[in-house]
Formats: sequence, C-alpha cells, structure tokens
Amino acid sequence: MRNLEAPGRSPVRSPHGMVASSHPLASQAGIDILKHGGNALDAAIAVCAVQCVVEPQSTGIGGDCFCLLAPGGSADLVAYNGSGQTPAAATYEWYEQNGITEIPRQSPHSVTVPGAINAWHQLNADHGAMPLAEVLAPAISYARDGYPITSRVAADIFKQTDLLNNDANAAAVFLINGKTPAEGTMHRQPALAITLQAIAEHGRDAFYRGAIAEDIVAYLQSLGGLHTLDDFSSVSGEYVKPISTRFRDYDVYQVPPNGQGVIALQLLNIVSEFDHHDMDALNVKRMHMEIEAGRMAYQDRNLFVADQRQAEVPVDWLLSAEHAAEIRSAINPNQALAELPSFNSPLQKSTVTISVVDKNRNACSFINSLFHGFGSVQMAPKSGVMLHNRGQSFNLQQGHANCIGPKKRPMHTIIPGMVAKGERVVMPYGVMGGHYQSYGHMQFLTRMMDFGMDIQEAQDAPRIFPIPEENAVEYESTLPEPIISELRAMGHTLVPAENPIGGSQAIWIDWDEGVLTGGSDPRKDGCAIGY
Repeated sequence: MRNLEAPGRSPVRSPHGMVASSHPLASQAGIDILKHGGNALDAAIAVCAVQCVVEPQSTGIGGDCFCLLAPGGSADLVAYNGSGQTPAAATYEWYEQNGITEIPRQSPHSVTVPGAINAWHQLNADHGAMPLAEVLAPAISYARDGYPITSRVAADIFKQTDLLNNDANAAAVFLINGKTPAEGTMHRQPALAITLQAIAEHGRDAFYRGAIAEDIVAYLQSLGGLHTLDDFSSVSGEYVKPISTRFRDYDVYQVPPNGQGVIALQLLNIVSEFDHHDMDALNVKRMHMEIEAGRMAYQDRNLFVADQRQAEVPVDWLLSAEHAAEIRSAINPNQALAELPSFNSPLQKSTVTISVVDKNRNACSFINSLFHGFGSVQMAPKSGVMLHNRGQSFNLQQGHANCIGPKKRPMHTIIPGMVAKGERVVMPYGVMGGHYQSYGHMQFLTRMMDFGMDIQEAQDAPRIFPIPEENAVEYESTLPEPIISELRAMGHTLVPAENPIGGSQAIWIDWDEGVLTGGSDPRKDGCAIGY
C-alpha cells in the first residue's frame, strides 16, 4: 500500500466493469459503452476511437492495431494482428535504384497501409455486442463538437511544431496562428469527424475504398509514394496464435512476431533466475542486471523479429530456457559489457494502450499506434487522416529478415499483454512507448510479482531504458541520484530521458472477491474508471 501522506494515486476498485486508458474522456466513453450493453471489446474500440481524436499525437485511424481478448475471462485467448503492410511496389531493388539508404520519418516511404480500421471492423463484427456505429459515436461527437486539450497532449503537440509546419494539411488542423493548441483550450477536427461517420455507417470499405482511400493514396503519390488503391482495397489483418511464457506461477501471453512481444517474454525468462529476495525494485545490482539483459534481448530483436509470413523468425529459440541461460551467463554482475556477445541462433547455421474488463469478465488488452508523435506528420488533405511512420521500422539491408519488401509488415513495437493463472486470465495490461515496450512489460510485471508493488505503484516507479543500438541508458528525473552515480560507476552511460518513459494501463481480476483493481500511468493524462 502506498504512503497516503505522499503525492500519488491509489488503485481504482470496482465490482462490475473497468476501463483504464491514457485519457479521461476515453475512459469515460468506455464505461458508458459497458453500461449500455457493450462488451469489453466494444468498449476498447470506443476508447481507442476517442483517443484517436482527443490524443491525436499518440494514435490515430491512420495507424495500426493489435489485440488480445479473453472471452469470459478464459485463458483460451483470441489474438489479432492488425498491422498494415507495404505497397506491392515497395521492393528492395526500387529503393536501391533510387538511392534511398534510409527511410525518413516525414516521407511517403515511412507510411505502410494503415491496419487499424480493418482491425476495428473485423473484431467488432466477430466479437462485439454493439454495432460499430454506436461504438464510434463518442469519437465522432468529440471530433465534430470539440474537446479540451489536456496537459500531456499540449506538451506532446508542442514538441512536433516544426514537423507540423512542414505539412500544410497537418498545420491547418493543429496550428493556430503558427502555434499549437494551448492546454485547456477547445479543439476540433471536423474532417476527421466526417471520416469517422463514414466508417460508422459503412465499415472498413469506407476507409479502404472510395473517397477516403482516394484522398490518402493521391496525397502519398503526390509525395512520391508507391501506394495504390489496390494496396488499400486488399488490406487484411489476421487472427494468430498467442505465444507465452511462465513467470512466477503465471502465464504471460503476447501476440507473435512481427511484434516485439517475443522479446518481452524473453526478458521475463532471463530475469526469472535473478535474485529478488531481500531487495527492492530500485536495487542497483538488480537494475544493472536488467539493463544488461535488455541490451542483449534487443540485439536479438533487431536481428530476428520480422514478418513471419516472409521471414523465418526463431521464436522457439528466442523463448528457450537455454538461450535465456546463455544470456544470463554472459552478464558481468559488476560491470557493463563493453561489447555484446553474439549467440548462435538456428538461423545462423507515442501509442495508446487500453485495458478493459466487463461484467461478464471478458477482458481485453488493446493497443493502437501512429509510432512517433503524429506518426509521419503527414495528413491526407480532405479526410483529416494523420498517417503513421511504421515503415521506419524496416531496414534497407538486403537479406535481413526485416528488410523492406512488397506487401510486408515491419517489425512492430506495439504489444498488448495478458496474464493468466490456470484456466482464467487475471490481468489485461499494456505498456506504450515505442521501443521501450518490451522492456517496459518486464519492468511492470517484475515490480508487481518480484517486489510486491500494487498495480498503481508498479506504474508510478521511476523508469530506465537501455536504448537499442546505442551505448546509453535513459533515466527519468525521479530516479534517485545515488543510483545514477552507482550505475555510472558500473560502466553505464546514463542520459536524462527527453520525455517521460512510456505509459501503461492494467486491470487485475480477483475472481474470488469479484473485485476489479485498475491502475493508470501518471505520465499520461488518463485514469482507470470502474462501476
């Protein structure tokens, strides 16, 4: 239990249903859906749609979506991969011939075909209890009639001022006399409201065929993009089999690659043998061990995680006890490694996350993303759709598993999570924050399961993150100075984080008491709400 005399928030508890998200208007919209007959999946989509309006720098309908759903609380999960893919013409040879050696963020080549709306439509049709039009109604209202700019949203939009100025369509929506919307002011997105209304009435076809698709494709082509109307009309997500690992008597589930959830599970496997007795989560030795584990796990991610439809990803090896053991054995408990070891694999022969539980204990972990703040910061002129920059996750190294190619999904950072015990789930959860997410899943779960923090304390605690491909560790300003000094003495290069590291949402299900307990990350504007 937290110190009630100190600043902070207590976990939220309720008996019937609960929503945890990074925006209060979104959480309230989800609760309203639950109260009016929608289930957890309906509420998650409603929450996400509202966030696409009121938290536009974090997510949007021009992005991608992943989902884990536990019908009736069963550990027999439904997993959906709603990530989009490259245009059919996006061959490695085309980029080579055109002298493109890296993919700029604010370019058409960073934009894969958005998968979010297709995912919403399919999941609602297969598992929803309420028509999509009713689910999207709150978002349409906020886009049309306006919403107040909250603290984190104002700060995040301000940081994108220069890129917003580079795109006339985005600037027309998000800059007023050259300035971003101020905290506490009202903001509207009328073009997006019309687009959402069309989706509410006609489903996925309104987005991937006809005027909206024509608007997006024409704009991308005007910038030099390879996208065609056929690329949009042929979009599809897929149901996939979840992957899992055992950690502290719980089963932790993730969506398989092309997402990086496999690395979250790998990290849990590695730290499962770390000493956690008679210490707390901010113990320097433990933090050092986690950093080193993260550096090696992300090395694996960058080498192997890719679209399994087009590349061989050694999931079994990545999750094997043997590989976890060899990573552990490579860690020097007293000093940061100057160079990371290589391992012989079988092949070497800004985002929102939402947690919802309803009265029938359907549980949903839902995540939707533009990747960076405002994604590519390129907005289609008529439809008001901001497009993501997920294509930047590809590399342009020929023969690499994650090399760009036709109709290919990139390595993806967004990963919903679910924890089960026996035959029933006990916690839908998620961590946002781009590359941080796999490491963040490990930090959140170990703080609860190894160090006894409650669901809110585990999200409140200071965060660190070993930045992939950089010999540096980000840290938040709340990390005590003596810990920073000790980690530096062990050879780590610590740098202050430019922004709060990530965000998170989670709901714990107590099946015996019939109580839901939720937590929501204080780094965002949101909250957990129950009834």
